[in-house]
Amino acid sequence: MRKFKENKNISVHAVAGSYVVMLCMDATAKGVKGLLGFAIHRTDHTENEAYWLKGFLTFEETDEGRDAGEPANILENPVQDFQWGDYTAKPGHKYTYKIVPVYGKPKNLIEGNAVKVSVKTESEEDGINDIYFNRGVAGSQAYVRKFGNKNPEDVPDRAAYVWLSRGLEEALLAFIEQAKGKGWGLRASLYEIVYDSALQSFSNATKRGVDVKIVFDDKRTGKGVMKSTGKANWKAIRKNKIKKIVIPRNASGISISHNKFIVLLKNNKPVAVWTGSTNVTTGGIFGHSNVGHAVQDKIVAQTYLDYWDAISQNPSAKEFRPWNDSHTPVNHPDHKTQVIFSPRGSLEALENYATIMSKAKSSVFLTAAFGVSTQLAEKFFVEKGYLRYLLLESKGRGRSIDYVNKIAENEYNRIALGSIIESNKLENWHEENLTNLNSHVRYIHTKYMLVDPLSDNPVTITGSANFSEASTISNDENMLIIRGNKRVADIYLGEYMRLFKHFYFRHKINQDKYKNRSTGDAKPVKKYLKSTDYWTKKYYVKNSVREKERLLFNGKRN
Repeated sequence: MRKFKENKNISVHAVAGSYVVMLCMDATAKGVKGLLGFAIHRTDHTENEAYWLKGFLTFEETDEGRDAGEPANILENPVQDFQWGDYTAKPGHKYTYKIVPVYGKPKNLIEGNAVKVSVKTESEEDGINDIYFNRGVAGSQAYVRKFGNKNPEDVPDRAAYVWLSRGLEEALLAFIEQAKGKGWGLRASLYEIVYDSALQSFSNATKRGVDVKIVFDDKRTGKGVMKSTGKANWKAIRKNKIKKIVIPRNASGISISHNKFIVLLKNNKPVAVWTGSTNVTTGGIFGHSNVGHAVQDKIVAQTYLDYWDAISQNPSAKEFRPWNDSHTPVNHPDHKTQVIFSPRGSLEALENYATIMSKAKSSVFLTAAFGVSTQLAEKFFVEKGYLRYLLLESKGRGRSIDYVNKIAENEYNRIALGSIIESNKLENWHEENLTNLNSHVRYIHTKYMLVDPLSDNPVTITGSANFSEASTISNDENMLIIRGNKRVADIYLGEYMRLFKHFYFRHKINQDKYKNRSTGDAKPVKKYLKSTDYWTKKYYVKNSVREKERLLFNGKRN
């Protein structure tokens, strides 16, 4: 949901996803003069609560030695940014935000004329596209405040797991449990199947009379030696006693069977499909950032069922590529939700994603766990007059490192890498530790691209594939291209910016080198709010990155 409100001096563009409300402010020349920031008050009409929200930075004049990680009073220490996210919002809630421009001097602040904007956050379910993002920030100030730096396993009553899941686990299990009994079916193709609760849910479905079949990755080396993924899958299969319902996927030419989808059938007819980036593992559900996306569309579900029927025969890559090319052509069909399956006979699908990206008119937002492919990198190299955001697990390896470094040379390409706040980097902030739920990919595991998400015709591309050559021609993969759906784009964009800002801040802090001039030792950073309107200047420098970001999100030009 999007809402725009303004008075003579300031405006607010609110973009409400499910768990995120983005508040994008702007100010006229008169409104920005002497502006020290914005104080933000939230009324939750659903839960009948009202209070001022909190920030983290203070003026030096108001710094009274807070405890580590303790939020600051936003009335005394306003937000010095033209974009701010409420990450404590809840799905399906009605909120009114009062945004107050603050003037004067620290300890003697003057409130300007406020703007109020009311929104209702999107529900995770709408009966067509049901979207569930986990928390994805196990290493965070919020986690430390709630649970210390304990491993989730050591927190009583599964409280840390529930917080980290943020509904993803519950939604996955609920999707399986929709299959009530006889006449219902589940057809899954899953890369990793080691999370006991999900496997028990599949097992319980069979006991209700549900017809369940699961294709899983069982790839071997060239000498027939079982890989670690297959070993773990077989161990979990035996432990949960589901051997009768699984189908090993180990045909020649397939690198990995990387799908994460489940088709729900009723009376032998497909009615919905669960897909996204989430592996059926503890780390996938509770650790690195992931999304589960259920589509309640019979045409889409039938397309996935046809694919499952084919993949369940364990075809070789040579046999399967022509099938995928013909059944899910790159050419856009009439249906607004397009499906792309792999492996394919060429890189046409990956090149199509790059073409869609290159045709953006206002912005691009991309996540990448393993670096950037040649096809997408080449589009980033072409200078554009708008901003493109790149959220990475890391720079990747080999040529991807060079690509990311070259992409970063253009200041309009905004890049954030997965990070936590390292020891002694920030004064009055908790040291952050990861939960050790993931070893290979620790931060960003999602695979999605948003093109012009704030426009009336956004494009959302999401699924299991890593926008790579291997995922296109060597792996079993599935992707959705969703056009023109503003609700889907708003949910994905809110989550993107939540994570981008989280990791960008940490990435920059960890990059900076702060040394004690007399000893040469590293010293913690002490960051304060500016005591004048100087902080606003960079947002009004013509064609600067900050100006473009302010104009992109302000709601007046999209």
